[in-house]
Amino acid sequence: MKTITAKSSHDSSFSFSRRYFNWKKKAEDEDDNNEEEVLTFSSSSHFCDEADELRISAPGQVSLVPPPRKKLAIVSVSRLRSALSVFGKNRSVYRSGLGTKVVGTLFGYRRGQVHFAFQEESKLSPAFLIQLATPTSALVKEMASGLVRIALECEKKVGKKGVKLLDEPVWRTYCNGKKCGFAMRRECGPEEWRVLKSVEPISMGAGVLPGECNGNGDGSEGELMYMRARFERVVGSKDSEAFYMMNPDGSGGPELSVYLIRV
Repeated sequence: MKTITAKSSHDSSFSFSRRYFNWKKKAEDEDDNNEEEVLTFSSSSHFCDEADELRISAPGQVSLVPPPRKKLAIVSVSRLRSALSVFGKNRSVYRSGLGTKVVGTLFGYRRGQVHFAFQEESKLSPAFLIQLATPTSALVKEMASGLVRIALECEKKVGKKGVKLLDEPVWRTYCNGKKCGFAMRRECGPEEWRVLKSVEPISMGAGVLPGECNGNGDGSEGELMYMRARFERVVGSKDSEAFYMMNPDGSGGPELSVYLIRV
């Protein structure tokens, strides 16, 4: 038992608490203007040892009990952060780089093949770029006659899991129900990027860009035709997606729709 020499029991308990606690004042009752002293633990590592040895049994002494709420709050916040981080990782697995509203650009030389690109924004590299086997002139005539539905179909590879639908390399192509050969997924090269940068300021419309010239000064593949619009992307499952061209006035159905299906 330790012996403490002090003027009074109040001074003894006050000097002891000054060593192991930080005192803060807060208003308890505005009417009485009384102030209550609040205890918070200090970082003294030898508190438990000396507290066990010291026992003061004086009248009116207040028992000091460490509040456990602060520790529980820290544990709760830690668990919440862990849950949010896991949730964020799971969400990132299913993201393909495209949102629900995308920019679609159809372009190709008049005597060449059609390219189709989908971008999250006009300044970003396309997340999906394919080259159709259909000639550009034939697709333009098909679109002039009315609604166009392009279906791209690929086969599900056995033993290959985790391949995103937009990353499939080869697609069977159907235009309004008629088979039109195969489409190939392409990386955005300098030529494709030049075309997309040329039509970047255009939000919606169709037109013609000058074609590349050969030694005689004539376009080798004719003029480069393009059509650009906003599309709504609808994800049915990991094996099916659809892109619907959005009309600016909001009337009627989409004039052009592209369907991606993995079977």
